[in-house]
Order: sequence, then C-alpha cells, then structure tokens
Amino acid sequence: MKRRELIKNLSVLPIAGAAIGASLPMESLFAAPSAAPAPKRNFFEELGVTPKINAGGTMTFLSGSLMLPEVLEAIHSTAHDFANMYELQDKAGAKIAEMLNCEAAMVTSGAAGALVLGTAAALTGNDAEKMKQLPNLPGPQREVIIQKSHRYVFDQAVRNTGIKFVEVEGPEQMENAINENTVMALFFNGAISWFGVPDSITHEEFVAIAKKHNIPTFIDAAADVPPVENLFKFQKMGFDMITFSGGKMIMGPQSAGLLFGRKDLIEAAKLNNSPHECPISRPMKVNKEEIFGMYAALKSYLERDHDAEWQEWLDRIKRISKILEKLPTVKCETIINPGPANAFPTMKVSWDKTKIVINPKEVTKALDEGTPSIIAGGGEDALSVGVVLLQPKQVDIVANRIKEILEENIS
Repeated sequence: MKRRELIKNLSVLPIAGAAIGASLPMESLFAAPSAAPAPKRNFFEELGVTPKINAGGTMTFLSGSLMLPEVLEAIHSTAHDFANMYELQDKAGAKIAEMLNCEAAMVTSGAAGALVLGTAAALTGNDAEKMKQLPNLPGPQREVIIQKSHRYVFDQAVRNTGIKFVEVEGPEQMENAINENTVMALFFNGAISWFGVPDSITHEEFVAIAKKHNIPTFIDAAADVPPVENLFKFQKMGFDMITFSGGKMIMGPQSAGLLFGRKDLIEAAKLNNSPHECPISRPMKVNKEEIFGMYAALKSYLERDHDAEWQEWLDRIKRISKILEKLPTVKCETIINPGPANAFPTMKVSWDKTKIVINPKEVTKALDEGTPSIIAGGGEDALSVGVVLLQPKQVDIVANRIKEILEENIS
C-alpha cells in the first residue's frame, strides 16, 4: 500500500500507541509533552488553522509528533546567539556519533533530506567538482541497486541526485546487477510494513553482496523506533549509512533527521550540504535550533525507560476501552504491530452496526469535524485509535467523544 493511500485511510497504518493515563504527571519522561503556557497570541486562531488532537499516527501531514519539553528548551535557549554552522554540525555530529556508537553522524532535514545527502556522498565523495555538477554528472548515468518490492514514494529523494534505480529480486539478481556504474545499494527497512511483501534479499545478504563489490549500503529506517535497539542494529549488520526521522517517535523537530555511519561518507554528505553554498542539498538546510533540538531529543530518547513507556501505552488503551465498552456490543482490542515501521500497540474498536448504526469512517469524520477536532483512523470494519501522541489530558477527551458519537447512533 502506498503512503498516499495510508494518508487517506489512517486505519491501515500501524498507528502509534500512547504514554500514560490522565492522572500521571505531565513531567513524565515518556508521556506526550504537555501543552505550553497559553501564549499572549493564539496563532491558530489568528491564521484560522484548526488545532488537532492526534489519535492517529506520526504522519507528516499531521505535523509529525510533538517536541519534548527538553527539545523546546534546547531550541529556546540557543535562539538568542549566533553559531558557526560548520562547527555546530561537526560537534553535534560527534556527540550524536558517540551516543550511537558509530563513526560519524549529522543532523539532516528529515530522513528524506538524509536520503539525498547519503546518495550525494556516494556519488561525489570529496570531489568538489562533482558536487557542483550534481545532479548531472558527466558520463553514463550512475545506478543504485534496490529490491523491486522496496520501491516507494520517498525514493524520489534518491533520484533527485540524478541516479537511476536498478530493481532486483533475490541475491543472484543483485549480484549480477552490480557494474562499473553502480554507486550505492538502498534498503527500505519498512517495506514489509508498507506493502506486506517479504524481502527477497535479507539484510545480511544485501550487505554481504554490496561489500563484496565495495558498494556503499544505505538503509532507510525512518519510522523504525521503537524498539530503541534499532538505532544500533543496522550499523552492527554492516550498513554504511543509516537514517532515522527526528520528528517521529524520537520526538525531535519535525523537519530534522539523523544520518550516521561510515565516517568518510558522512563527511562527504556534509560537503554536499548547507552551509556550503553550491551543493545539491543547500535548499535542505537545518537551522542551529533544530540541530540543538535533535541532539536533545536523541539524548532524551536513549535515556528513557522504554519498558515503562510501552506499559503506559497499554494502560492508556485499557483506560479508553473501559469507557467505550460500557456501550452495547462495543469491543476494544489491543493490536501489537510487529513493525519494523511504526511498531507500536494500537487499539481497534468495533461494534454491531445493527445496534449502533454508524460505520467507522463516519465516526472518523464526526471526530474530525467536531470540537475539539480529533484525528483517528476508520476502515470498513473498525475504528483505529492511536494513543502515543495524545497529551495525558486528552485520553479521556478522545474516549468520551467517541462514546458520545456512538451513543447518538444506538438504534
């Protein structure tokens, strides 16, 4: 299923689960960040934009996730001074690499920006002339190996560098597809989650074949934490470059991401990026506040109690279920998505439609159009409710609003 289809129907997306019940303190490390003090100006109202309660997922069109308090602190505390961006990217990258136990790292403009930068690094190395020529390098068009089942909308970020994809199925085809024009091999880690099709080449086979031919490997794992172990797993497998989104469950700035791995490639990626003035990724600049914020977000994510966080997600589902199951025929289920992308618990709500005469898609429409506006997922048979991205006080609001809509339609 393509991403644009996921956006249209959140119910098919493995939707984020949650943090804690409404009674827990806002300061909880693993709770969704609490609302800031009311500003003097209401910018939502001023611009006529409707604020949303996100009982869906970490989708970009819903502005990803909410930044943690410590991320906001990092942004606010660094906004009042200038910094040399070369120095900041280098030193923040060194600290991030230390946290991730890898050779080198950098903050990018999301995982999509990392895809451009990583591919550019594989194409140019440290060659300044090639950097100027991208995406139109002279000579034959360079090639990137990808499994046929891994083609996805975001691979356009890779194609922006001027390469062409060579699609393969199975280790033998991959081996035979590599030639003098091959510059990289790309693995989309979430392909199984998106399309439900098993990989034709395992991670280990993919890395081994590429290494045999001295071809850099790049894995896109944008939405693949939790579990936290994934931040370390793929470099241990031998992937040369790895990217994760910063604005999903790491809860950093929505427009930030991480690119990390082999030092020579990360250094080449930096040369293809702002603040250098000519390269392909100059339009994908990351400001100093986002770099500080991404650093703070990753540090917070690594220090968090992930077992307790998982239990809190389950507790939220129980809390909502207790409210909804008071209605006749309503059943609530906890669904544990196996991943690798968006590997969270979520809840499925179903009912006898002869007793409660409304379908899940109509419920999602009523939730969105109500006050407050709530985004959830609705398929033909069930309502999907994600809770990870709710603020603690919103848990009961979501539960009671769903209950209210269902009650109004009891026959």
